[in-house]
Amino acid sequence: MRAIWNGKVIAESDDTVVVEGNHYFPRDSVDDAVLVDSETHTTCPWKGQASYYSLTVDGETNRDAAWYYPTPKRAAAQIQDRVAFWHGVTVTD
Repeated sequence: MRAIWNGKVIAESDDTVVVEGNHYFPRDSVDDAVLVDSETHTTCPWKGQASYYSLTVDGETNRDAAWYYPTPKRAAAQIQDRVAFWHGVTVTD
């Protein structure tokens, strides 16, 4: 699977975990150069508290376009150390 935004592959792995229709990529398969820490957090009742990254590619920023669960609840343990995408990021095989 590949995650692409602004014409650049930002993550690539054959080991994604699909939860609620979203592919969670292993953290080490994501290009560190495009990630910018965000102060945004949201809470999912069964996964826990999500943290976000913005993406910066070729001078353009996609705010809060990636999220992850630093310490997911037990029911979501399979997404520990994984990152998912939205806000115009294309995930394809």
